[in-house]
Amino acid sequence: MPDVLEAIVAATRRIVAVRREREPDAELEARASQRQPQTGRFEEAISARNRVNIIAECKRRSPSRGVLRANYDPLTIAASYERAGAAALSVLTEPTFFDGSLEHLCTVRETVRLPLLRKDFIVDSYQLLEARANGADAVLLIVAALGESELRTLLSAARAFGLAALVEVHDELETDRALEAGAEIIGVNNRNLRSLEVDVHLSERVAARIPPTVVAVSESGLKAADDLARLQQLGYRAFLIGERFMTAADPGAALSDLLTTTKAGSSQATSPSNPKAVE
Repeated sequence: MPDVLEAIVAATRRIVAVRREREPDAELEARASQRQPQTGRFEEAISARNRVNIIAECKRRSPSRGVLRANYDPLTIAASYERAGAAALSVLTEPTFFDGSLEHLCTVRETVRLPLLRKDFIVDSYQLLEARANGADAVLLIVAALGESELRTLLSAARAFGLAALVEVHDELETDRALEAGAEIIGVNNRNLRSLEVDVHLSERVAARIPPTVVAVSESGLKAADDLARLQQLGYRAFLIGERFMTAADPGAALSDLLTTTKAGSSQATSPSNPKAVE
């Protein structure tokens, strides 16, 4: 089976080279300096203890399922997520495999007030400047796509640019690498980015490796309220969900329904009359 992650990273490096030719680092840095990311607000939004924190995702396409939403309007979708109660938003900007663009991120930033994550395959500090220039408050750093020194360098650069970093892992070894690099927010992706296979129990197995001082986020394959409630009890404070909403007739309504169902289930689980109530 082809290594999907390797193909995406190779395409990303070519795209960055082309963009850098069009807009050199100094010019991009000047444009980025006009924006002020809300770094702390992103982490605060996905860490709140009194609610179900969902990072709702805007994406048109995925390598595993193809086109998810032919009539894709990130602005309308993002606004519906905000009204429905999302903690933060994730906007795909990778163009080749996800049909994303930085314009989508910029348009959403001009419309919604929620913290924004630039969802892409970050391999160069140039992309961090792009993220800031287009209104992101946070970026995704994928451990499997980066060497140890690259991860540390990009994590440090993100902080210097005022961006929070969601450091994504897929197994115990990558979790250890993320922690050693100094990650403060770790996203456990239940999808293997090399094969695109999903194991919804991966987050359960990795949970014990993430200390309570680090914000734990579960990603991919999450569909039911039971999934979220179970992972909350294991210490996960946020959930990144995209395909479930993108394939719904009304993404905002789908988010609202999931939040309502999860809250109802959590209330029942913690009720004094429930013999399985958590402390």
